[in-house]
Amino acid sequence: MSIQHSELILNPDGSIYHLNLKPEHIATDIIFVGDQYRVDKVTKHFDTIEFSTQKREFKTTTGTYKGKRISVVSTGIGPDNIDIILNELDALVNIDLNTRQVKKELTQLNITRIGTSGSLQADIPVDSFLLSSHGLDLSGMLQYYQVDDISHPDIEEAFIKHTHWSTKKSYPTIVSNGKTLEDKLLSDKVYIGITATAGGFYGPQGRVLRLPLQDADLNKKIDSFNFNNYRITNLEMETSAIYGLAKLMGHNAASMNAIIANRANGTFSEDPYKVVNDLIVYTLEKLVE
Repeated sequence: MSIQHSELILNPDGSIYHLNLKPEHIATDIIFVGDQYRVDKVTKHFDTIEFSTQKREFKTTTGTYKGKRISVVSTGIGPDNIDIILNELDALVNIDLNTRQVKKELTQLNITRIGTSGSLQADIPVDSFLLSSHGLDLSGMLQYYQVDDISHPDIEEAFIKHTHWSTKKSYPTIVSNGKTLEDKLLSDKVYIGITATAGGFYGPQGRVLRLPLQDADLNKKIDSFNFNNYRITNLEMETSAIYGLAKLMGHNAASMNAIIANRANGTFSEDPYKVVNDLIVYTLEKLVE
């Protein structure tokens, strides 16, 4: 059955709607960055550049690093953008854009996020690296898909009980990373833990300017959560969406976080640009090993 034009939208030149890409433009190894200007900070380390394009906040550059073909894509902020990007990247490799039919043989992508984050735990300092073992979706985006087979109900139920989670909020969903990428990226230089993904920067992450929060103690409850030595180490806005959609589509995903703030002790990196660049170099080297 062909996918309708209203569901799979293409530009007049045949490229996918939001990303402005054709299948030949992307590698199977992809790095996600949030900031469009961070794409060049990754690709400046490349040996060659073969293609680059941008539409809105979505910039893509494909090239090679030490002989490995890699694409770097900027996602912008939030799980809603990840929903666009994962679906469109998957369509590029697993749907024939001419016949609009799913291919019989599917391609698996390896997706590594390089992002910034704030630590929730006092023992994870600024200027460190953290690999997300799981993504905890607090935004509700993943609940629009059939996630029962990829989620972890035992951890979810413990989290709901520990935080007295409001039933008016979206159900929190936990998804693990792609183990093959974790094995590549993890080392004694890297912390590991659950990354919580919020649907916003202020209230959803416990920040107060003028508006009071539904649960003023939620961040403290999140910080103190522990289930079989799993704890929530950091809070950001993309990881759980990447993990959930990648797992549903059969792709590998891992999220590498440059810790530039520690919300437990109120500290902030004196040179956040350096820690991000250090993480870029570390990640590139691990991906080509």
